[in-house]
Amino acid sequence: MKAFFDSDIWWSFTRSWLTMGSALVAFICIAGSIAAPLLAPHNPFDLASLQLMDAFKPPSWAAEGDRLYPLGTDDQGRDMLSAIMYGARVSLLVGFSATIFATVLGVSVGLLAGYLGGTVDAVLMRIADIQLTFPSILVALLIDGIVRAAVPREVHDQIALFVVILAIGVSEWPKFARTVRGSTLVERNKEYVLAARVIGLGRFKIMVQHVLPNVLGPVLVIGTLNLALAILAEATLSFLGVGVPPTQPSLGTLIRIGNDFLFSGEWWITIFPGVALIIMVLSVNLLGDWLRDALNPKLR
Repeated sequence: MKAFFDSDIWWSFTRSWLTMGSALVAFICIAGSIAAPLLAPHNPFDLASLQLMDAFKPPSWAAEGDRLYPLGTDDQGRDMLSAIMYGARVSLLVGFSATIFATVLGVSVGLLAGYLGGTVDAVLMRIADIQLTFPSILVALLIDGIVRAAVPREVHDQIALFVVILAIGVSEWPKFARTVRGSTLVERNKEYVLAARVIGLGRFKIMVQHVLPNVLGPVLVIGTLNLALAILAEATLSFLGVGVPPTQPSLGTLIRIGNDFLFSGEWWITIFPGVALIIMVLSVNLLGDWLRDALNPKLR
């Protein structure tokens, strides 16, 4: 632990007020969403506690506001602050899960392509190149559409969260694969890899035990930046109505619901979830930018 606090990364972190502020905001967003059942003033998805008479209440500081609902209520009488905290849980769950899935798949493909080379490299990279020609959101929509057509609607509603994670993860893996392949091509010809071959280690052991730890630096940066993209992709899918089910609304779902009432004067239903999404994504992006600079020896 002492070695970490003496490292260049910690020094770089403590010298940037913007980075520390972004880390604090990201921590608050994550902690608030995880502890939503304990911290949220209400349970917005408990149907027994909802009061339709409380629908469309403005924020508490407005003339007709209620102190019980600091950010107002939506069309069903749900507390917006509580809905945002619970919705952020879903957005972060999808973002982290999709990023982990894309990282594992992309790193595996890139490692195999870079180390084995030849036909394996050509086939895997052409698949990645083909997928990169399509926007990620279109790939995610395609996967979601295939699943919707293949399974009954009741089954899809039960697995919708996993489908969104799969769709976003599959659409993002080529970025990791291309980066890891390039790093692996450099590492596989270094002395420590040649020495491992001489003593008789197998290809799998060399890739996992020796090459993989030396190509994970760029992956960490891409993963941090991709987390923000995954959260935005989930919000986009949910806004289009093909994301998580309404029983598990994310920030994108809340924005879509509020968009129907934006021009009728109930602006808070869509503005506050939108601001929460912007703050969350911006803080993660700023952390990713700092991490990219901190791990780049040319910028030290």
